[in-house]
Amino acid sequence: MDVFEVVAEPNRRSSLDQLIEGERSAGEPVSASPSLTQPAVSRHLRALREAGSAAVRSNAQQRLYTLRPEGLAELDAWPSRYRRFWADHLDALEQHLDLFQRRTQSD
Repeated sequence: MDVFEVVAEPNRRSSLDQLIEGERSAGEPVSASPSLTQPAVSRHLRALREAGSAAVRSNAQQRLYTLRPEGLAELDAWPSRYRRFWADHLDALEQHLDLFQRRTQSD
């Protein structure tokens, strides 16, 4: 499963949002998503790990999850290819609006 498949699922996005705040125990996503069972949350956390978006470590009886930003780098890289396209279009829009503003001020 790649990172795009991971973030396509709302419950996994919710788990990622929790991990942004810091390390979380496996039980915390269960508390935050009462409509999900413990096995369902475990499957979502496993998907995050397998995609490289989260890491897990054991602390006694607990499994603690952390966000792996490098596992999300592909999400940033994909739209960055299109930023040039938007920058060119935004520059053209700015020029158009400047011209429009000058015309309306001279009328």
